[in-house]
Amino acid sequence: MSDSDVKPAARPRPDIWNYRGPVQFSALFSGPFRPGQALAAIGKRWVTLSRNTLFLLFAVIVYTRFLPDIGRMTTLSADWILPMFLRNVFFMVLVAGGLHLYLFTFRAQGSRLKFDPQEQMETGKRYSFGNQLHDNIFWSIASGVTLWTAYEVLYFWGVANGVIPTFGFTEHPFLFALWLVAMPLLLSSHFYWIHRLLHWPPLYRSVHRLHHRNTHIGPWSGMSMHPVEHLLYLSSVLVHFVIASHPVIVLVHLYTRSLAPAFSHAGFEKVLVKERKLIEGADFHHQLHHRFFECNYGNVDMPWDRWFGSYHDGSDEATKRIRKGRKVVRP
Repeated sequence: MSDSDVKPAARPRPDIWNYRGPVQFSALFSGPFRPGQALAAIGKRWVTLSRNTLFLLFAVIVYTRFLPDIGRMTTLSADWILPMFLRNVFFMVLVAGGLHLYLFTFRAQGSRLKFDPQEQMETGKRYSFGNQLHDNIFWSIASGVTLWTAYEVLYFWGVANGVIPTFGFTEHPFLFALWLVAMPLLLSSHFYWIHRLLHWPPLYRSVHRLHHRNTHIGPWSGMSMHPVEHLLYLSSVLVHFVIASHPVIVLVHLYTRSLAPAFSHAGFEKVLVKERKLIEGADFHHQLHHRFFECNYGNVDMPWDRWFGSYHDGSDEATKRIRKGRKVVRP
């Protein structure tokens, strides 16, 4: 046998990821139920430095310092709606813009804990203005903040006119705490089913495709959506229109829906200061969705994907299984 008849050894396929994070669901759904572990998981969400405590802080400050007197909100008027819109723009720029500057512009932690090996945001005709970053900023603010504010305005207008039920914190502190416990489960469930609906081919092509232009995602990608998607995605807040809650809870709900995507799409598992973790960033669970589309429709707060067979755990075996399934029209 000549040397020409000997086939060279196959080269190992390079890893498509710079970093692979663990894909873990909430401790509430990991293995046998343990009350102590469950309570620790719930408490950690609200008493440690996290996006959740950040949003709760925002909500308390806005409710106690910046909301106008309830009597002024009985009529729809620019004198209280415009400041609300501008405040929400400020929060969006602070969170999404701050993360983008730190992680992508200044590259303060380099590629440490970054999932995708690609460094820069993309350009090309598929993006508005031919630039991924400009596209993401435009849709996040022009559509995202506008519809976020519309839901907020509608809620406070309804409260001011006595058509939306509320309760006070001092009278019902247990109900306030119960809402904080229940909110992640509610939001996770709503997100899973709305997201699955958005992957129905007609809705995907006409609506959700805009969000999936982003395969290499960054903080501004999270709320870069079509207005119809924003309308559906934010609609979970309507539960407060029929079940009594505290306005702070509603603000936390809206901030979680509108600002948390900047973290979950940041592309880095954690935000580091030198070698120390400052705050949790993105999760590999959703990063896999942006790479493979037909998997991980929900989030890690509830294992809907595991229950309904759309779970990707990051393994090569799961990738092969997902690729054999139904495909959508890609961006």
